[in-house]
Amino acid sequence: MTGSGSVGLRRPPRSLPRYRAVVTDVDGTLTGPDRRIDPRAIRAVRGLEERGIPVVLATGNVLPIALALHRSLGLSGPIVAENGGLVYRHSRDEDRVERLADRTVALRAFRVLRSAGVPVRRLFTDRWRETEVALEPTVPVGRVRRVLASHRLPVDAIPTGYAIHLMQRGAGKLPALERALAPMGWTPLDCVVLGDGDNDAGMLRASGFGVSFASGSARARRAARYVARSAFAAGFVEGLKASGLLVR
Repeated sequence: MTGSGSVGLRRPPRSLPRYRAVVTDVDGTLTGPDRRIDPRAIRAVRGLEERGIPVVLATGNVLPIALALHRSLGLSGPIVAENGGLVYRHSRDEDRVERLADRTVALRAFRVLRSAGVPVRRLFTDRWRETEVALEPTVPVGRVRRVLASHRLPVDAIPTGYAIHLMQRGAGKLPALERALAPMGWTPLDCVVLGDGDNDAGMLRASGFGVSFASGSARARRAARYVARSAFAAGFVEGLKASGLLVR
């Protein structure tokens, strides 16, 4: 496989190992292009959980949305929300939330962009964010990055296709996933990771088996070990089959 669009395994393993967990993005991964959860993805994640394989959500969505999805699907893994700004765990009848980024840094970046005349708009769901600022993807991310760089702000502008996330530098899905898995003694190498966006690339590259899709970004496809021929949730199911965790 190469980043130019070819599909399949980059280097077929002699035998597929038994992975401990599945980590999945939400929008564009469990959904169709309309961002509705695909019934095929629901069946797949329920089947994994019924076999004792925990499913971890790693999403740019706010925690209330991710937690509602987590509970409605009956998932048992932790949650990485706000593009890695938050880690949620439930244990011994206790809900725990760990914040991994400082929102005041992102809010300052937003004010700088507005003062510079960049017509950025915050997402409706931004009212529930605790660690970042998410912008409507109506302005080229390159313009956003140039303004932030000129002010030497310690902020990354991370595009997902659905938003531009302003986050304190060093935060993101991969470090949050590592934090989420640590209490179980696992690392991303113990996981199948599936995602379609630039913000998933770090997790895909660090995973035991990374999957992206025909609909994934060029960066996500380059980082993945397997690129599904199918797009969106159909690619999610195809990738799980390629990993050996889904046999039907």
